[in-house]
Amino acid sequence: MSVTLPSELTNKILNGFFEDNSFVSGVEFSDADTTVFKALVQAPGSDLPHLARWFKHVESKVGPSNAAAAPAAAAAAAEEDDDDDIDLFGSDDEVDEEAEKLKQQRLEEYRAKKAAKGPGPAAKSMIILDVKPWDDETDLKAMEESVRSITMDGLVWGKAELVAIGYGIKKLRITCVVEDAKVSTDDLEAKILDFEDYVQSMDVEAFNKL
Repeated sequence: MSVTLPSELTNKILNGFFEDNSFVSGVEFSDADTTVFKALVQAPGSDLPHLARWFKHVESKVGPSNAAAAPAAAAAAAEEDDDDDIDLFGSDDEVDEEAEKLKQQRLEEYRAKKAAKGPGPAAKSMIILDVKPWDDETDLKAMEESVRSITMDGLVWGKAELVAIGYGIKKLRITCVVEDAKVSTDDLEAKILDFEDYVQSMDVEAFNKL
């Protein structure tokens, strides 16, 4: 699966997530890190230090990103197109036939390798949740601890912050990464609303496919 993460908002979300997490899933490098790495359109700058740290670490394992390789690939493609326009011997029929055979051979090799690898990494999403308390006397620390106590297969909690919503009341904004096939927002909402002593409601602030 090929995805693209172009928005500035997504990069900021990733930077916040990697402030408290070393990798996309768990505590070790995985295929999920490779997927997110290849989806970024450019290397993060110094204004996103946590994302930049993770980016350099993954780059050391998988090599340059698609963004870094794109200019060179484009130049190579342009040069190849220029060469194809030159007919030194008056006919390209024989050359085209050999090129087609080579292309089919490489396509078959690619399909064989893909089949040998089996299914790819599980589809994941990054979700930002807004959890609202009953009033300004609600224990927000206890509310966050309650939310983080939720454990599900395919769920990883990330960074959290308190955001003012008026009249001295603050809401909990917390990030998590989920495996789409295992965890849904409905599952999370039901479990979070179970903490009825602290939680009045829950909203999805942002939802991004990884």
